[in-house]
Amino acid sequence: MSCSNCSTASGTPRGCQSNGTCGTDSCNKLTVHNWLENMVLPAGQEPFRIAEVRFKNSRKGFYRFSEDLRPSIGEAVVTDVSQSGHDVGRVTLTGELVRFQMKKKKVAMDSDEILSIKRKATSRDLEVWQAARNKEEEVQKRARELALRLNLQMKLSDVEFQGDGKKATFYYTAESRVDFRQLIKDMAKAFGIRIEMRQIGLRFEASRLGGIGSCGRELCCSTWLTDFRSVSTAAARYQQLSLNPQKLSGQCGKLKCCLNFELDAYRFALKDFPRMDTKLKTEKGIALCQKMDIFKGKLWYTYKDDWMQWHELTAEASQEIIAKNRKGEPVAALEDYSEDLKTEAKAVAFENVVGQDSLNRFDTPKNRNKKRSNSRNRNRNRRRSPRAND
Repeated sequence: MSCSNCSTASGTPRGCQSNGTCGTDSCNKLTVHNWLENMVLPAGQEPFRIAEVRFKNSRKGFYRFSEDLRPSIGEAVVTDVSQSGHDVGRVTLTGELVRFQMKKKKVAMDSDEILSIKRKATSRDLEVWQAARNKEEEVQKRARELALRLNLQMKLSDVEFQGDGKKATFYYTAESRVDFRQLIKDMAKAFGIRIEMRQIGLRFEASRLGGIGSCGRELCCSTWLTDFRSVSTAAARYQQLSLNPQKLSGQCGKLKCCLNFELDAYRFALKDFPRMDTKLKTEKGIALCQKMDIFKGKLWYTYKDDWMQWHELTAEASQEIIAKNRKGEPVAALEDYSEDLKTEAKAVAFENVVGQDSLNRFDTPKNRNKKRSNSRNRNRNRRRSPRAND
């Protein structure tokens, strides 16, 4: 996630000096590798005139550019906005791969939402943009104080200034509808800029703020995940996970997005397994399923009158018993299909196949030490005895 020029010193990159927005755009969140960059277009095909531009955190957009502009990845550009003014962002993707990204995100080529790139950012544009970004932390702190003074049940999680510094977008989360009309008046009077309030969800808030997950890695939503699919507790049940909210919820307080990553593989594997609530009818009694191991392909059953004795069956064996039960043919017993009698644990001894020393070569027997000490004492006594007689 970082280029070779961004060696950090005290938390600030020394190469680009832009806190993660370097010229190669390899340090940014949600960076897409342009694997079609070196491909030559067919004869007669014009290059794609739409580029993907990234702004603060994970906000991205598609912008048209003129033929003589030709922006490259990592360059800072000045873009149009829906209202007055302009914004400053960095180009993250160009070429034919932008067409695939637009198709993935269901953005039409002739959509009115696609604005244009005015020009490449000058040093003056970058100075104004950087000065506006430096004020975001102080403005956010002041805005939270104003919200607390009005007793508004909302949380201001992030502030994003426009590139020209004339407008600020406040992102907030709230459980219910919030009347912030008075708050907008107070903030406009305190800051002297145009204010826009935008409510976001808890997952979108986590993607903007970032963080470290319970796995020890950066949050998926803030690094590469772009679509937030709904996650239900059924995903945890398919994977046989304990329904513990503290373990299944992420930093946003919702169910972890990674529960959906392997869900399709589990659902495909479960097609060969019977249902957990299916009862096996035998002559010894009815057996119930107690445990299932999808990776080993095995199930464990117990009789109703003998809960302590578990019988290990494969998925094929349990399906065979169920098929016979459907025909009205109960099997004799689970022991006939159990894997416990077929497999026996074998102790693997250490073999010196490559000329290695023994594993206990550093262990010295206690008896040998006693014999050595006794022999030494005898020799000393023999040496001392003639002198004593003299």
